[in-house]
Amino acid sequence: MNRVDLLLPARERFGGQRLGEDLARRFGRAERTVEAADCAARVFDILPRGWPVAAATRQRDAGDAAHGAWLRADPVYVRPDINGARLLAYGRALSLSERDSAALLPALKPLFGDAGFPIDAPAPERWYIALPRETRLPRFVSPEQALGEDLFQHMPAGEGAEGRRWRALLSEAQVVLHNHPHNAARAAAGLAPINSLWFWGAGALPDHVRCDYAGVYSDDEALTAFGAQAGIAAGALPPQWSAPAGEGAFLFDLRAQRDLALIQRDWLQPLAAALDRGALARVAAICADGERFELARSQRWRFWRKPLRSLLD
Repeated sequence: MNRVDLLLPARERFGGQRLGEDLARRFGRAERTVEAADCAARVFDILPRGWPVAAATRQRDAGDAAHGAWLRADPVYVRPDINGARLLAYGRALSLSERDSAALLPALKPLFGDAGFPIDAPAPERWYIALPRETRLPRFVSPEQALGEDLFQHMPAGEGAEGRRWRALLSEAQVVLHNHPHNAARAAAGLAPINSLWFWGAGALPDHVRCDYAGVYSDDEALTAFGAQAGIAAGALPPQWSAPAGEGAFLFDLRAQRDLALIQRDWLQPLAAALDRGALARVAAICADGERFELARSQRWRFWRKPLRSLLD
């Protein structure tokens, strides 16, 4: 192994959190560059161009994604408020189980089946709609982008027939879910209701997925699904730095972490020690806003550079 890259949140997410003395010195002496944002999407070379998350995760979940195009229709919880409704929970936050899928999907299948879009759920958190490859779709955004925001700002966009069709399907699905007795059972168990779906990630399985990393470790299912498509090691993010088996460059995705002290203790300090003993050639900290810090052992001689007390300095 010769290089480790860490994907970090945008620097402003850390607020005024400070770097420790040793790391402040190292970051002050690091090579610092600015790249385009959306660093995660640049991890893979995907052809045709796009980010068809639904097809990639479908292939991992069911192995049949090559037979058409796919759209995620994930179960979510939205809460009405005075101005409309907000997306408050999706995925793991809903504590979904196969019982939820088994209870709710039979009520939704006639709605989507009659429209020509069969729906199923090979995994409790990931529901899929099968599409003909030529299906024209409006623009959808991921639930991560819309979390906490007004639902109506992120309704299927488009003024044409496609936009109207998917808005109508969503409205009808919300009625079905709102009236379903299973949601009363979830509420009695102290769980949030599943009262809407989130359409996103549309596309067909790529013809080509290439990655320069030997391994990608992340809790972002899109990264690990595309990693599997690229034929590299891909798995969940470990709780702290641990050298993976094999040679080459490895990527660890820490974008969900907001505690800089924890990142320093569990990741940056152990990686700095690995640099010092020659176990690694380089370590890069790549922030989601495009700021990149590249650390190397040889930089210890740059004693004239001032320490970087904060990543925002």
